[in-house]
Amino acid sequence: MKISGNEIKPGMLLEHKDDLWEVLKTQHVKPGKGGAFNQVEMKSVNRGTKLNERFRSSDTVEKASLEEISFNYLYEDESDYYFINQKSFEQINIKKDIVGEKGKFLKEELEVKINFYEEKPISLELPNQITCEIESTDVALKGQTVSSSYKPAILDNGLKIQVPPFIENGDKIIIDTRSIEYIKKI
Repeated sequence: MKISGNEIKPGMLLEHKDDLWEVLKTQHVKPGKGGAFNQVEMKSVNRGTKLNERFRSSDTVEKASLEEISFNYLYEDESDYYFINQKSFEQINIKKDIVGEKGKFLKEELEVKINFYEEKPISLELPNQITCEIESTDVALKGQTVSSSYKPAILDNGLKIQVPPFIENGDKIIIDTRSIEYIKKI
């Protein structure tokens, strides 16, 4: 699907210069002289290289069409994560470097969405909120108010986040997987 240069947003996947690019940042620039343009920072999905490109509103670029399918997480080995489609019982594996930091949130039976481009898995989307358990955290200091500060905590999956002072070891909390931030205690 063709889109104009000023419609490009972060997170989109574009087909440009015979490659697939993920848009990282966009900035609309209106110079004093000449026409406005969209400054776009992109990363190649296949090669991992970065590219900065200018798109005017008159330019068109091909937005990649992705197929999104729900899968449930099964297990991992040294190099891959394994998932199963609950409708067709088809099993797939995705390399750990494609999943990245999101892999730490994967738990058995967790439902995720996997994006396919030309029948090849290219990205994984977690649910927006996931329940985690606090493995260890510092003791809250007396006299600290709830609004004043957060304290460091380590989750059961090894990630370090900031939590309010009233959170203790063993508490279950909800995490926003997009920003990796504390939302609330359960």
